[in-house]
Amino acid sequence: MNEHYDDLETRSPEAREAAHMAALPGFIAHAKSKAPLYGRLFADIKPEEITSRAALEKLSVVRKGELIERQRAAPPFGGLAATPTADLLRVFASPGPIYDPEGRGSDYWRLARALWAAGLRMGELVHNCFAYHMTPAGAMLETAAHAIGCPVFPGGTGNTELQVRAVQDLRPGCYTGTPSFLRVILEKAAELGSDVTSLKRAVVSGEALPPSLRNEIELRGIRVVNVYASADLGLIAYESSAKEGLIVEEKILVEILRPGTGDPVPEGEVGEVVVTTFNHDYPLIRFGTGDLSAVLPGTSPCGRTNMRIRGWMGRADQVTKVKGMFVHPAQIAEVLKRHREVSKARLVVDRIDHNDVMTLKCDAEGNADLATAIGESIQAVCKLKGEVEFVAAGSLPNDGKVIDDVRKVT
Repeated sequence: MNEHYDDLETRSPEAREAAHMAALPGFIAHAKSKAPLYGRLFADIKPEEITSRAALEKLSVVRKGELIERQRAAPPFGGLAATPTADLLRVFASPGPIYDPEGRGSDYWRLARALWAAGLRMGELVHNCFAYHMTPAGAMLETAAHAIGCPVFPGGTGNTELQVRAVQDLRPGCYTGTPSFLRVILEKAAELGSDVTSLKRAVVSGEALPPSLRNEIELRGIRVVNVYASADLGLIAYESSAKEGLIVEEKILVEILRPGTGDPVPEGEVGEVVVTTFNHDYPLIRFGTGDLSAVLPGTSPCGRTNMRIRGWMGRADQVTKVKGMFVHPAQIAEVLKRHREVSKARLVVDRIDHNDVMTLKCDAEGNADLATAIGESIQAVCKLKGEVEFVAAGSLPNDGKVIDDVRKVT
């Protein structure tokens, strides 16, 4: 059985770099001519001269945190899309909202490579518990499974007892979704006495995978593989059988830059993950994800030769991810606009018993009715539940922080 999805995974690093550099001039010319924002940003750039990383580093970084305002100013995609909306296959919405285009073609988000590395092969039923409503994750994993030749049960999120029943009845071999929801399904199955032992592998993403949670799942006989992907970029990096870091996807170019400066960091130093994806519909060039990671030296024992990164190591900005959904400072500002009684607030994100918990600490003299109203606003704006805590006037730090992610990966 071939462990590798294609020959791209085992080419020499020199051949891979040469291929990327050869593709850059034409791709940048395409983005400059078809995507209005790049037409402005690259007005003085000669695409034929961008044939090295040193030349690429001279181009502006477009940051994920800017997308909300850019899309408001130039709907629907902020001038970054090169394909007209009428020619797309789907349009998704991520929290913010940020709108994400999907073009046409098999395995558009390139996640089949990650599923293959996890051991998925033709004909195996996949129980897909990523969301199908508005956000792209469900479609991303489903189209990847189809590219390998696998049927999919579109479980989506929630409905835990029905999820357990479907696993027991249909006997899927692979779960895709967040690791915390897999844990919920397994606990519910144990409570109900249901047989979910058909699950032998899980491809998880959307939130941190602490070693303790991985071990808890794997003790139940399920091999867990972590994937790093986003609604904008598709697959960024994936874990292989070696479980030594995440291997960068073959059809993108990754830089690790020092936050605030844009300078490349030395190998092994933590910096922001910046991605160039050769996607002609949505040509993101030097796209700052806001995620922190670091290059893992050497190559993977599995035989794949691409760069490895250590995985998600926090955020370079205040945007954070809770239960697979991004939460932006602008959303907290929107909540406060609805409740003028609150002069200042800070969203604290913690993890309790492997579950993400949001608490909005409000500088206000509150009561139960106000707490309920604010909680409803959090749900409406962020699409996530949040606790509300009132604190003494002036007790919140004067440091400009709106979101404080205190979760520890242990």
